[in-house]
Amino acid sequence: MSIVFRQLFDEETCTLTYLLADALSGDAVMVDSVREHVGRYLALLQDLNLQLRWLLETHVHADHVTGAGGLSELTGARIVAAAAAGTQCADHPVSHGDSLVFGGEVIRVIATPGHTPGCLTYQWRDRIFTGDALLIGGCGRTDFQGGDAGTLFDSITGHLFTLPDETLVFPGHDYKGMRVSSIGQEKVSNTRFNGRNREEFIALMDTLNLPTPKYMDEALPANLRCGRTDSTLIHHAA
Repeated sequence: MSIVFRQLFDEETCTLTYLLADALSGDAVMVDSVREHVGRYLALLQDLNLQLRWLLETHVHADHVTGAGGLSELTGARIVAAAAAGTQCADHPVSHGDSLVFGGEVIRVIATPGHTPGCLTYQWRDRIFTGDALLIGGCGRTDFQGGDAGTLFDSITGHLFTLPDETLVFPGHDYKGMRVSSIGQEKVSNTRFNGRNREEFIALMDTLNLPTPKYMDEALPANLRCGRTDSTLIHHAA
């Protein structure tokens, strides 16, 4: 079956967005959109003759404002988020083990809490979209938004590291010019997890002392509404 796959990058926040589509039906899915690029996404969908069906959120982001609300208004696509995420706007709350269908394709939902209580990983074919739960050579922080280091360790080692080694890992951010990895590679080279037990991982995460995300004060309340504001459509009309 013919498929479409695009990885899109926001330089300001180092966010990675993904477009997946069944080329035969034209049905498409977008993972972790960014508000500032809604116009770009719409142009790409038009160029590829695709209809957006699902807007997948891996979690409530603290570092950028999602474009899901605006895209949903403009395309009719349904917004997907974890039932545990606490959002006020998801059209289709999901939990671990649920599936999403677009065209002849199926996406599996894997709950990976820890960075936040409502973190999800989406599995499609031979790849997973991990948001901030599992990064290339790292993982999401656990010191705010209800994060819990022990829970994150359990999610990664119990749900993701049990997948086939050849499973491709597409994260929610790229800070070092690394856009794709694999489960096998992360198991041996991710220094947050490799060679550490649960207690050692918790101790490490408790001592990171990371700065507050630059856009957190704007992003968190906006993303609880899926990025929707009174000016959402006006802001992106151009």
